[in-house]
Formats: sequence, C-alpha cells, structure tokens
Amino acid sequence: MGVAVLLKQVPDTTAKIGISGGRVDESSITKWSISPYDEYALENAIKLKESGHGDVVAITCGPARAAKCLTEAAAVGADRLIHILTESSLDSIQVQSLLSAAVKESGCDVVMCGKQAADTNSGSTGPGLASSLGFSCVGGVTGVSMEGDVASATRLGPSGLEEVEVGVPCVFTFDKGDTELRRPNVRGIMMAKKKPIDSLTPDDLGVDASNSKVSIKSHSSPPKKQPGQKFVGSESVPEVVNKLREEANVI
Repeated sequence: MGVAVLLKQVPDTTAKIGISGGRVDESSITKWSISPYDEYALENAIKLKESGHGDVVAITCGPARAAKCLTEAAAVGADRLIHILTESSLDSIQVQSLLSAAVKESGCDVVMCGKQAADTNSGSTGPGLASSLGFSCVGGVTGVSMEGDVASATRLGPSGLEEVEVGVPCVFTFDKGDTELRRPNVRGIMMAKKKPIDSLTPDDLGVDASNSKVSIKSHSSPPKKQPGQKFVGSESVPEVVNKLREEANVI
C-alpha cells in the first residue's frame, strides 16, 4: 500500500523560453520547477500518508536535471524517490509506458499526478497510465481522502462540487484547489539532500524507448500581441461598436 505521485520538471512559469535552430533552447532556461498541477498532487499524497495510507513514492521521468524535483519532493515529505533517467525525446505513449512500469515496481495502489503538464498541456499522462495499468481514473480532482480500500475525490462538476467514490487501485489527476501547498524548511532540505534516488533506465524497466512515434518539425515563439487601441470622446462610439462587432466578435 502506498501513494505514487508523478512529477514533471518543466520550465518555471516565469522563465523566458528561447528558440534556436527551430528548437527550444533548454540551455537558455534559467529556472526549472515542478509542474504546478503536480504540486497539488504531491500535497494530497503527503496528506494521505499522514492519515496512514502508506509511504509516498515520488517518480519522475527525464534527464539528469529532473532529479532536482525529486529532492524538492523529499524536502516536504516524500519517502522514496524514483528517477527514470533518459536523455531521449519521448512521445506520450513511451512516457506512460515507463511511468507504468515504475508504478508497478513501486507497489503503490494509488497514483496521483497533475491534470496536465505546464509545458505541453496534453493531459494524457494520467488517463494513459490508468489504461496501461488497468486502474480506475478520476480526473480534475482537488482533494482525495481514503477509507479502507475506497477513495473519495472532490472535483468541480457542471453544477457544483462533486464527490466521486472509487475503489483502489486508481489514478487521480489534480487541478489547482484552495489547498495551501507546504514549503520545505531548513531541516527538510538538509535531510532531502541525503535521501537516495533510485535511478532506473528504460532497459531496467523492460521498456523500449528507442523509437518515438512523434516527430517534431520545429518550435516557434507565439506571435506578438498587437498593440492596443485607444479611443477618446463620444464621437468614437460608432467606431468602437463597429470594431467590437466586426473584429472582436463580442457583440
């Protein structure tokens, strides 16, 4: 019994992204962070641990620099750290296969992750992982509690908050909620530096990660926003109305 929480290291939301040769220049990114939605998954996983539902196993897949997000997770309470070490560019199916194998290896029966990553925004990891493992999946949740082998999840539905009950094993993908995220203290940071990280390769997990089915032709920056327009005086009202109708399509 335990909770596996999947973490992805992404460029910080305040970082400037540079493009070089039709590709994102990762060397230009000065700050990397845990994907924000994953932070809510980690917080809830630690709360389940505190309520007695086994250890928290933090898992990430990525290059050597991604180990930093595991250390950050350990600083706030993660017990075991697993790093699937790969420098290759992987498609979503390959990532899901690797994460599924790592979850099996961890022995956890509950898996938590963000509803989508802050860099790709694909939202496929949680559902894909659940399909691969044969677990139930509940998406867009803001909190999960456990009572025996039954998990109760809260999420925002079309008519208000919903309570969804599901039996383990299961996967939950997290949205941002009103939960206050804990931050590491000095003692937690020092202890995290000493915590070992289990480094596994795709070969260790028995997964072929050599042939991606996705080919990226190029990356490009989004177009610059057009400058704003300013209108003064009542005589400009007809022009403003026309622009709202013909250009903005809001009336």
